[in-house]
Amino acid sequence: MTFKGFAEGKVRFTPVPGPFFRELLPEIDHLGELKVTLYAFWRLNRMEGVFRWLRRSDFLADSEFMQGLGPDVSSAEAALDDALIRCERRGTFLRATLPQEDGEESIYFINSPKGRAAIQAIARGDWRAEDDQQMPLELIQDRPNIYRLYEEHIGPLTPMIAEALREAEELYPGSWVEEAIRIAVENNVRRWSYVEAILSRWQEGGRDERKDRRDSEKDRRRYIEGEFSDYIEQ
Repeated sequence: MTFKGFAEGKVRFTPVPGPFFRELLPEIDHLGELKVTLYAFWRLNRMEGVFRWLRRSDFLADSEFMQGLGPDVSSAEAALDDALIRCERRGTFLRATLPQEDGEESIYFINSPKGRAAIQAIARGDWRAEDDQQMPLELIQDRPNIYRLYEEHIGPLTPMIAEALREAEELYPGSWVEEAIRIAVENNVRRWSYVEAILSRWQEGGRDERKDRRDSEKDRRRYIEGEFSDYIEQ
């Protein structure tokens, strides 16, 4: 397959730590290890939560990524396991083993201050994966199509709106777009500019999902007053 090039307009970027290029990249001599390392940076960046981790099953769930590791399922899984071992041995990933009802499960952290703190907390028994309420990456094949969501809940899909939705898919997690549309519907402000204002605010100021769920009434007022009031017809 020939790459057709990056699309025009706004594109969401994935931050990669500077030391990766100076210290890790010159040392990595295995393609699978490089692919798994870069994929982890991308996928963890699209998660929410103080501590972010990946399971082996998270890699396996992304069929498009796995197709790039091997010509068939068994060889791709073998390549993934080999790459995970290489990442751990090199020190890029930190692995912790957690007890499960049917055995044990390994979870992987990037070797960062937060990753090291998580590993230490797990070793002391002070932290468990379910405590952090991590929001996983939305898989493209599993999330609702935002074009359909817009047509069902906001209005007709014009060429200009379709372009705006395409840019939103690149800039924001799918779960954010879905939630912003839900907020617009609940507040009866069926306008893309309102949805876009919410998304922009979340990107600039951060979004605390757990806080929002605890105080839904305060959250509702926040989206119909103040900075968002300009998008609501009086």
